[in-house]
Amino acid sequence: MRQADLPIVDIAPFIHGDAAARAGVGRAFGHALETTGFAVVVGHGIPDRLANDVYDTMKRYFAQPLSVKSRDAAPEKTKGRGYLPVGIESVARTLQGETPPDLCEALVFNAPHREGAAARPNIWPAEPPELRGLVEAWRDAILRLTGQLTELSALALDLPQDYFAPWFADPALTLRFVHYPDQAEPPMPGQLRYGAHHDYGGLTILRQDAAPGGLQVADRDGTWFEAGVVPDSFVINVGDLLARWTNERWRSTLHRVSNPDRGLTGSSARLSMVAFTAPNEGSEVACLPSCCDAANPPRYAPVKAGEYILSKLRASMDLTARA
Repeated sequence: MRQADLPIVDIAPFIHGDAAARAGVGRAFGHALETTGFAVVVGHGIPDRLANDVYDTMKRYFAQPLSVKSRDAAPEKTKGRGYLPVGIESVARTLQGETPPDLCEALVFNAPHREGAAARPNIWPAEPPELRGLVEAWRDAILRLTGQLTELSALALDLPQDYFAPWFADPALTLRFVHYPDQAEPPMPGQLRYGAHHDYGGLTILRQDAAPGGLQVADRDGTWFEAGVVPDSFVINVGDLLARWTNERWRSTLHRVSNPDRGLTGSSARLSMVAFTAPNEGSEVACLPSCCDAANPPRYAPVKAGEYILSKLRASMDLTARA
């Protein structure tokens, strides 16, 4: 399979520069999300040491026996929080109907910035003991980056820089740490580490490693290509809700996580650190004023952000695994 480099956008001039510099970054960011739906962001300012510490701690977490990790599973067995074992979800079901379960496990924290007010608090593993502090530091860094990307998005969409502030004063945020284990047994036909899907919400923020069997993106013709890995970067992509909001000016692009080559020797285990961001769950999302006119009217009716994303999450669950 061919490899294609996703557009790289250095956002340091947006964070530290003047109005002209910010506008230039906005144009580059908007062009990437209009053409591919993906951008690789560098110059973000999140310390590489923090990212590495979180990564190493999560590797230790997933190396524990299943019996230990299962103590962190939510009793309701949904994707919203806690430990998710291999076999509980199949994201391709949202597009293709019944498909084999995805070959990954995950640890999920829902709205960790609202921990004290949550009706169903997150489940914090006891081991490794430093995990909670690192996740909270990562949460704070991701929230800062989310705010910067939100302002950058407004400029890219020909809106005032603070346009999205009411929707993101208290944003939706889910942190998902995903482990793709070595595959001792061959996958079932059609089974992938993570099946072909669109993300559901606003911008997804991904920190990936360079292990084999990684991110693949479909172009406009439906041809798949491998996305290269840029050190110390985040891969940003558009979710369905944001595509609706922009009247499909920005693309919610089909993507998946491939299986490693079975001829490889040594470990092919992979760990990704993902943040799903979106406007506040109770807010209404209707076509942006800069994305419609008489010749290009709104394509979608307004929706409540949280209800829309929840419908997608429910569709992705493997009901057999939940029974």
